[in-house]
Amino acid sequence: MDDIAPEQARSALDAADRARRQVAEEVGLPRGYWWAMAAGWLLLAVLGNVLSPWMAGIATVAFGVGHGVFASRLLDGRRRTDRLRVSASVAGRRIPLVVVGMLFGLIAVTVLAALALDADGADHAGIWAAALVAGVVGFGGPEILRVLRRWARA
Repeated sequence: MDDIAPEQARSALDAADRARRQVAEEVGLPRGYWWAMAAGWLLLAVLGNVLSPWMAGIATVAFGVGHGVFASRLLDGRRRTDRLRVSASVAGRRIPLVVVGMLFGLIAVTVLAALALDADGADHAGIWAAALVAGVVGFGGPEILRVLRRWARA
């Protein structure tokens, strides 16, 4: 160890730091999570259209509880794949807040889109709005989360 030059040590430390940042960039939720969320989003809209308001509310609460149980294991973002599990210090502790904030934003987009479609006279405006948001969630969830994490420095 005494034969290592300061330049070599700095180069090795820089390489390790780059590798750590690269792994931290990959932290997130698996693609299947986003497609399951999109399917649930669309299913809730359909149920809201065919069930009574009370039953639709119960379905929404059940979906929220089920999502909470399932996502609690994934929400820290540390288990994106079965092959990699990173430490909380690498993953960042704000990922759950970013994901929950993203979900509230998607709810707002769904409601606003449904109101706009309804004002335009569209039939089943809630389903169409949910389909729009479900497509965004399914196809773009990981990328949206990556951008929000960068903005929140999470």
